[in-house]
Amino acid sequence: MMSERFLVTGGAGFIGSNFIKHMLRKYGEKIFVINVDKLTYAGNTNNLLGLEDCPNYLFIKADICDKSAISKIFDNYSIDYVVNFAAETHVDQSIENPEAFIATNVLGTQVLLDCARKSWETEGVFKTGKKYIQISTDEVYGSLDSGGYFTENTPLDPRSPYSASKASADFLVKAYYYTYKMPINITRCSNNYGPNQFPEKLIPLMINNCLGGKPLPVYGDGRNIRDWLYVEDHCSAIDKVIRKGNIGQIYNIGGHSEKENIEIVKILIKLLNEVLSEMDTRKEHISEGLIKYVEDRKGHDRRYAIDYTKIKDELGWEPQICFEDGIKKTVIWYLNNEDWLYESTERLK
Repeated sequence: MMSERFLVTGGAGFIGSNFIKHMLRKYGEKIFVINVDKLTYAGNTNNLLGLEDCPNYLFIKADICDKSAISKIFDNYSIDYVVNFAAETHVDQSIENPEAFIATNVLGTQVLLDCARKSWETEGVFKTGKKYIQISTDEVYGSLDSGGYFTENTPLDPRSPYSASKASADFLVKAYYYTYKMPINITRCSNNYGPNQFPEKLIPLMINNCLGGKPLPVYGDGRNIRDWLYVEDHCSAIDKVIRKGNIGQIYNIGGHSEKENIEIVKILIKLLNEVLSEMDTRKEHISEGLIKYVEDRKGHDRRYAIDYTKIKDELGWEPQICFEDGIKKTVIWYLNNEDWLYESTERLK
């Protein structure tokens, strides 16, 4: 039986690399994964160490904006599923350089959609067993006050160049569904955490700075709230959407773990002290005195919170890893992979 062929874009990044490993563990030789990544500063092939000799895995360095390169992949590998993780994602950088976000997140998505459509469509009809999955974000919904949750019917109200570019991509994906009847799904997740997350994001940044005795910068009053989702739970949800998601539908994926940013920082300090004491590798105590409140980010959304009722009721998914377990596993992973953390941090310079 021929293996299902997955084109995973951005597969050398944080969520993409975890997704590839999840799928290969679960399906083995039943699938073939082509990982396409431009390898910008946040993409790292070290995130996929051990797969170099895997017979059903292939890495191709390419930019999703390069239509010729992407078309060639479709021509050569008879792709069944596209899972698009490729994106510029850091909000601060989107404020400084919006153009790069529009290029990758919007134009790159259009290239993928067009190449997939031309490969899968014959006389206006799409082949069976094909699907395009767009990995989006809860940030496209904007900001919540102290009550309520984002549902799939919440109007889009992006507040940063990053979230605006992701919302634009979502609209393109929906347009291909309505215009061409292309088989698509869109997933919108809450904040992910776990192994291999690049150290510009809150949790690995704070771990890295704690280990180096550096200040822990916290925006504004630190009371901004995010819903935290362990990356492995996110990967299992995407798998459910690929297999069972109703064509044309959007699915919110949340962790049901709302935390203030300052709470996250204090949890990490406490956990690091506990785990380092257990490991008996360091004697110095990490102090909350390292916390430094800094000027708030422009357009900083106050609260995100996901209602994942739809994916639970329709597809039978809900998160399996509670925040307390997931954050401890994450801290231990970074402590056991300080070389990776150091090398990644150097790439930011």
